[in-house]
Amino acid sequence: MIRFTLLILIMFSLIAGSCSGRKNKLDHSKLIPEKELIPILTDIYITDGLLTIQKVQYMFSSPDSLSTYHHIIKKHGYSKETMDKTMKYYFIKNPKKLIKIYDQVLGILSEMESLVEKEALLAKGHIENHWTGKEFYIFPDLSGTDSARFDITLNKTGVYTLAFSATLFPDDQSVSPRITVFSCHPDSIETGKRDYIKTIYYIKDGRPHTYTLIINDPGNTTLHLRGWFYDFDNRPDEREKHLIIEAISFTYTSVAL
Repeated sequence: MIRFTLLILIMFSLIAGSCSGRKNKLDHSKLIPEKELIPILTDIYITDGLLTIQKVQYMFSSPDSLSTYHHIIKKHGYSKETMDKTMKYYFIKNPKKLIKIYDQVLGILSEMESLVEKEALLAKGHIENHWTGKEFYIFPDLSGTDSARFDITLNKTGVYTLAFSATLFPDDQSVSPRITVFSCHPDSIETGKRDYIKTIYYIKDGRPHTYTLIINDPGNTTLHLRGWFYDFDNRPDEREKHLIIEAISFTYTSVAL
């Protein structure tokens, strides 16, 4: 992937550079120094990877990759023209050096990946996330089939915690948007007694908010925890919904008898 990203950037630089004319002599004056070129390429690769994530694509409608690259270059204090000139010089005049620069970028990315994996393992060692459902829910749902419903089996005595982040946008047309959760016995899921957890209503300001529900399981029998991350009083069509549910976790803490 990184080779592909850099190739796209190089090709773009060559195409853009060709507009300056064949008579312009290709030299190494006023190039971006190697020590500053490496973090620029690193940021470009990370951004390119982020733009492949569905949640990011949803938040940034029809992202213009080239405009994103220009923003990164400008953030580092250089112009698009200087970046074009630098990449064109290395690609034509010093490709071996460009490979070495690429190797350094790859080394930085590998180190970052190892650090993230290490932190993830440490976090998992403290508390384990038992959530097995979808990682996130996005509305409007293009397929029109996702109800954000979940069904979890509780079979241990203790305290369960359901936590998640919800971003409800101001243009959402649902009435009293909220999460609805109840527990019941497995032999009477549809018709038996339902014990509802206290309802939490969402804040409609376009910002992510963290919500937490605490569920106590007495442990006398197996229970089902069923609910909907997105419940409301009216019947909005798919185009009138605008919500993101993410960062979902379902954790368990045992209680001494």
